[in-house]
Amino acid sequence: MPYKRCNVVFMIKILLIIGTGSFIGGIMRFLASRYIQNAIISAFPWGTFLVNVVGCFLIGLFYGLSEKNNIASTELRMFLTVGFCGGFTTFSTFANENLALLRNGEFFYFALYAGLSVFIGLLFTYMGNMTTKLF
Repeated sequence: MPYKRCNVVFMIKILLIIGTGSFIGGIMRFLASRYIQNAIISAFPWGTFLVNVVGCFLIGLFYGLSEKNNIASTELRMFLTVGFCGGFTTFSTFANENLALLRNGEFFYFALYAGLSVFIGLLFTYMGNMTTKLF
């Protein structure tokens, strides 16, 4: 069954919105992660860890706000969550940094980074979502 023209135009619009959000989020991730990592000299990858935790909080907050009385349009929700948060957070860097920690024999930092990233990430996503219930 062929797509109607309006569905294709809408899909292109959504893809451009997501791409713009991802572009901005990726740049913000690079700048924030680099700033944090340069400020805190450690074998532990603080830059990526903190950026991912903030991104988890933001995605919980954004989805919570969009669920609350349908505050956000589809376009704004896609821009903020899939685009911005998707570009701002990074699983591939997280995986690469864990591999580097293992290769360097930093087993304690590896376990700490992997464990805390998953636990704190889920906790902050929940906290971001619950924040929307306060107002």
